[in-house]
Amino acid sequence: METIFVAALVSLLYAILNICRYLHRKSHQRSCCYMLAYQCHVAPDDLKLSTGTCSKIVLRTIISSGVGEETYCPANILQGRETSPSLHDSLQETDDVVFSTLDTLFATSGISPSQIDILVTTVSLFAPSPSISSRIANRYRMKEGVKSFSLAGMGCSASLVGIDLVRRLFTVRPNAFALVVSTENIGAHWYQGKDRSFMLSNVLFRTGGASILLTNDPSWKGRAILNLVASARTHLSSDEAYGAALQVEDDQGYRGFRLSKHLPQAAVEALVHNFRVLLPKVLPAWEIARYVVVYSYTFCKRRRRTPLINMKSGIQHFCVHPGGRAVIDGVGRSLGLGEEDLEPSRMTLHRFGNTSSGGLWYVLGYMEAKKRLRGGEKVLMISLGAGFMCNSCVWEVLRDVGDVNVWGDCIQRYPPLTLVNPFADKFDWIHQDYMNFIRLEDYDRAQFDM
Repeated sequence: METIFVAALVSLLYAILNICRYLHRKSHQRSCCYMLAYQCHVAPDDLKLSTGTCSKIVLRTIISSGVGEETYCPANILQGRETSPSLHDSLQETDDVVFSTLDTLFATSGISPSQIDILVTTVSLFAPSPSISSRIANRYRMKEGVKSFSLAGMGCSASLVGIDLVRRLFTVRPNAFALVVSTENIGAHWYQGKDRSFMLSNVLFRTGGASILLTNDPSWKGRAILNLVASARTHLSSDEAYGAALQVEDDQGYRGFRLSKHLPQAAVEALVHNFRVLLPKVLPAWEIARYVVVYSYTFCKRRRRTPLINMKSGIQHFCVHPGGRAVIDGVGRSLGLGEEDLEPSRMTLHRFGNTSSGGLWYVLGYMEAKKRLRGGEKVLMISLGAGFMCNSCVWEVLRDVGDVNVWGDCIQRYPPLTLVNPFADKFDWIHQDYMNFIRLEDYDRAQFDM
């Protein structure tokens, strides 16, 4: 009798999920979102920040963070002017990233700036007036009717907020072209105090960014490389989640980012809520049904360990935000991913550091440079950010792609035989207990309770 009940439950769930998926596909057929091209930023060699150079600037580089010797930082940091950054420094830092990526994107795509209908910029820590989107529109003489948005304060997850915003605007704007431009301003926000718990931003964050060209014009599908299948946004509003990653001043009045003890729990909770929305849209109905049955059985038996859902049943590639080694490790464990799945994120962190909201596109670029993306495969992007937010989306690869893009000068060296840094012994204080603020393995019981 129990077997018959379980079989009937699975059949019912399967039918419901298939109906929901059909309705979801029908609604999205009215508003497709194709990615035509994207371009990441590579700074000039004179802005490279090795750990040796960093230690000469200030003795606060954490070597076991996973960041390598060829990342980049703003000119005012290398020139020793981190204590007195000017407005010109911030504008120059932003312009270098934004304009270089857009120049390349327009030249390679064949799309003119005058054809852009929607413009979204995501820069969390720098909001000049006129806005960054206005600077772009002015430089490229975009048409008067362009709909521009400048998103600030959303942290590392902002780029996918921009993608989701474009997707929603596409529903009321047919045959349009859109740009999402994502970067971060580092030079004016270099922590200058001595509190080690504030130093993570100096350790991980580096100069970088990306510009992404999108369209919902069906006639351009043949030239597109990806199609947006689904997206999900989660924003926790509790006091603990809000304060998990907060820009504040230390006891000496130096501004920096404080990461609280609530960060691991906020990250897990946001991820769980986000995947409850996203996964039923992208994973096979039979896998969702299997998970519900196994989870129900485990719950009834009062077993401590929650089963993992099989992410690879519907997704082949994983762009985990390269926010730091602990973040990559924790998300990988929570999703049941192997080293090959996490390699693109680890290598991006090593080569480019944490470039904030632009980081996911370097991860995608690594996959493309390694010729791993094949037509019909699915790519999951996951980002976490202050607020506390978790944003994600799934792309379908429309054709085999293999452009080496910004990885062209180094892709043959990756992955290296070791990621161990020669300064590891000097900076081994990272292993002290108070730095273990985002070890998600302590929260495995919160795994994806659908």
